[in-house]
Amino acid sequence: MELQTISKVSEYFNVSTRTLRYYEKIGLLKSLRMDDYAYRVYDGCAILRLEQILILRKLQIPLKDIKRILTGGDTAEAMDIFIGKVNSLSAEINAMETIRKILSGLINQLKKNLEIKVDQLLLADESVISMIDSIAKTRPDLKEKVKMDNLNKAEKDASKLNDVRIVYLPPAEVASVQFYCEEPEWKATAAIDKFARLIELGKVKPDTRHYGFNNPNPSPDIPEGQPDHGYEMWVTIPEGIEVPEPIVKKKFDGGMYAAHVIKMGGFHEWGWLWEWVQKSEVYDYDVREPLSMGGCLEEHLNYLNNLNDPGFKEEDMQLDLLMPVKKKSK
Repeated sequence: MELQTISKVSEYFNVSTRTLRYYEKIGLLKSLRMDDYAYRVYDGCAILRLEQILILRKLQIPLKDIKRILTGGDTAEAMDIFIGKVNSLSAEINAMETIRKILSGLINQLKKNLEIKVDQLLLADESVISMIDSIAKTRPDLKEKVKMDNLNKAEKDASKLNDVRIVYLPPAEVASVQFYCEEPEWKATAAIDKFARLIELGKVKPDTRHYGFNNPNPSPDIPEGQPDHGYEMWVTIPEGIEVPEPIVKKKFDGGMYAAHVIKMGGFHEWGWLWEWVQKSEVYDYDVREPLSMGGCLEEHLNYLNNLNDPGFKEEDMQLDLLMPVKKKSK
């Protein structure tokens, strides 16, 4: 199989180049570098490995467990991971079945006596209360599917977001840095982290917030061999503080956003959040600055704690995906 560029692999598998680079960074995927060619290419073995990763991701196996399965080669360890996932899904399915039975029972009781008050029904039936107390907080039912032609549907069913929050981000002055290169996220992170430590950001701005976004966005029109996107990163700072080059100061207008939390590497969930906003009966997408992502931001949660924690691992990072919204006009 001929070598494939990162942009072609990204397009074929519908996975972002950022995700591909992250898989490589954590040791899940390997690329090659051709002579006189600065950017990643993938051989047949890497393509096969990526297919395996994406299948396991569709089965909702966490990245850290995928790494154990694919790099360890231990059948017993893989079985333990799969058994653990099956047990977790079985618990969720059982809990959802309990909820279904409770709701069906309540429907039947209400049908028998349309005069009864709902609060009296719930408080009077000790068996209902007992069942409700036993229910763990879970996600919707995920039926077991093993054929590849069912995996996409199963993933889509599992991707229905139920944790979207509507948040207000306050206006702020920010320290901003932007890079346009092969790995702009990591270079922007290094520059912002260095700046934050230099000015002791945790002391001068203990409520600081940390945002990032593509700038410019990936584009199929970018010539082969050039960086496929850039990345800009911000931290909120006290007004009047000086910033060293290449960092610059900017104003962030803030506003209302739909927020969905992910773990590092889950950038495909941007599509899920977009779908949630599109289907919302209350909110519309509100395109605003910065325009490179239409106002969408990625917020590194607990940034200052993670910055000062020597044991912090990037794969444990939590991010809020933030999409600007406004109330629908009546």
